[in-house]
Amino acid sequence: MSRRPAKPAADDAQPTPARGRSTKATKPQQSAPLHATNRYDAAGMGRRMKGWNPITSGPNTALAGLQKIRDRSHDVARNDWAGASGVQHWTTNLIGTGIRARLKLITDKSKKERYGALWEAWCGQCDAGGVLDLYGQQSLATRLMFIDGEAFGRLRYRRPDFGMEVPLQVQVLEAQMLPMQDADSWPGMPQGHRMRSGIELDRIDRRVAYWFYREHPSDLQNGTAGTDQLVRVLADEVLHLFEPKRAGQLRGVPDFAPILARLRNISDFDDAVLERQKLANLFTAFIKRPAGTGMADDVDPVTGLPIQTDFSGTPMTGLEPGMTQILEPGDDIAFANPPEAGTTYSDYMRTQHLGTAAGQGLPYEILSGDIKEVSDRTLRVLMNEFRRFAEQRQWQVIIPMWCRRIRDAWSEQAVVSGQADLADLAALKAVEWAPQGWAYIHPVQDVQAKQTEVEAGFRSRSSVISERGDDPEVVDAEIAADKAREEELGITFGEQPPKTETRSDGDGIAPGEYPRALAEMREQLSSGLSRVENQMTMFVHGQASQKMPQVVVHNSLPATEIRNEITVPTPEVRNEINVPAAQVHNEITVPTPEVRNEINVPAAQVVVEAPSVNVTNNVPPAEVTVSLPDRKTETTILRDRQGNITNATQVETTIEDDK
Repeated sequence: MSRRPAKPAADDAQPTPARGRSTKATKPQQSAPLHATNRYDAAGMGRRMKGWNPITSGPNTALAGLQKIRDRSHDVARNDWAGASGVQHWTTNLIGTGIRARLKLITDKSKKERYGALWEAWCGQCDAGGVLDLYGQQSLATRLMFIDGEAFGRLRYRRPDFGMEVPLQVQVLEAQMLPMQDADSWPGMPQGHRMRSGIELDRIDRRVAYWFYREHPSDLQNGTAGTDQLVRVLADEVLHLFEPKRAGQLRGVPDFAPILARLRNISDFDDAVLERQKLANLFTAFIKRPAGTGMADDVDPVTGLPIQTDFSGTPMTGLEPGMTQILEPGDDIAFANPPEAGTTYSDYMRTQHLGTAAGQGLPYEILSGDIKEVSDRTLRVLMNEFRRFAEQRQWQVIIPMWCRRIRDAWSEQAVVSGQADLADLAALKAVEWAPQGWAYIHPVQDVQAKQTEVEAGFRSRSSVISERGDDPEVVDAEIAADKAREEELGITFGEQPPKTETRSDGDGIAPGEYPRALAEMREQLSSGLSRVENQMTMFVHGQASQKMPQVVVHNSLPATEIRNEITVPTPEVRNEINVPAAQVHNEITVPTPEVRNEINVPAAQVVVEAPSVNVTNNVPPAEVTVSLPDRKTETTILRDRQGNITNATQVETTIEDDK
């Protein structure tokens, strides 16, 4: 069975001869059989795609015209609000107050503090220009990376007598300081090496050196810098900060490259709308007059007076608010109706800047500050995605290319200058980098979620603290210092747990202190504080006095009340007598060998243990005998592992006499 060859796609169909054109008859030749193949539509060359013929280029030949892109990027960052906003927000979110280094492998506390102080002191002296500190240089280099596509830093090793404990500084250089120059040989370049885009490569394409201008080529008074002004700097002394987009790419491309044309068109459209409104509003009123009226050209048609002119000689027609003017016969007046910006102007601008924001990798809400009709849930999704992208750039570009290189050079120079021990060199380099933590989107929910994760064992406290950009060891030390200072000054915040007094002879009170403790307890019970609340749960048979085999009495004495809780370890309660506190005489005799009384007051706690205690509560002014109907109480009691009652539920009913 033969298979008919598939027809070519309409998009890729070959042109057919025009009608009426004669063709020479040829003998049909045996052609190779056609086979149906599947391929991407984007690879077609039919009528849809034949006009799309991009040039094939490598990762470095595609950088032709890079300097023009940089110039336009600088112009956008200076004069376009969208460009300035994008650079500022990316720099703020990537660096913030700085990406800081924390020592983790050095356990000696004194060494750790000494090296930490040495690093922080150097951070304030590291700028070769004497303007910024280390964290300010991080922000500057990041800003240049987005505008120029790359930034350079040069490690400047200083003499021992320079006045620095660690004689090292960093000089930030713009991308224009390294020319886009290619050469297979150059004075001062070793044989076999070659220069590509200003970078010297060896035979195995390793970066060996960078050829920088001595001065910025655009700041020279005598014009453009020549190639004789190039200086060879070893690659070990150069920091090159850029985000490669293709494998083998040598130089960085500005972040604005995909959207420069769009930004220019948006700016032109916005300016055109603004100028149209300004020009349209210049025309206020027009007077229409039939031909041949005989009015002199130098006479104001509104006032009939000679025309007045401004300083440039332009005639001016006087109009005043509420003025009524009688025109000449046949005259008519028409007021200008300038066109508006258009009902679709705002939607068009917003749509265009959505693409601008996406091209810069920013949420539109961050770029423009427009959060209209955006819910907090939607904003959370946008921020989480943006933060993931920002963290990718932090940990894959800025930290390895800039921060880690500076730390390694500083550690080596600290050892060479005698400020650090050689044995600690590896530990000084192996630091943990901590970018500034992200602000909470919803402070209450975010904190509660992290607290739940820690309590459930999904993460540690240290990871939560580190995520905020803080050092867990420093935070714990601050918490301990705060607690010690609060106790020393007697400061309390919020609800504090009751204090427990511990003694060397056990949890109880020494036998010699029983009389004093009992006297203090009786004094507190009869002190006449503002409220006395007696809660009794006991096994009662119609009387207010009952002997019990074992009683645990808890007396809690806050500032304004006495609370007596008497718990009887019986399975159920059949009767309960509830009488107002001011009319009851309660006498409780405890024949048991031990009674534990806990008296809690704001200042201290006293625990009393005695072999036998007789507690009498006398409540003035009189004794009252109350006869109550027989009642039945069913009680459900819950106990903990120590046998203490934790909860009791009572249901009380009256037993009526049978009639």
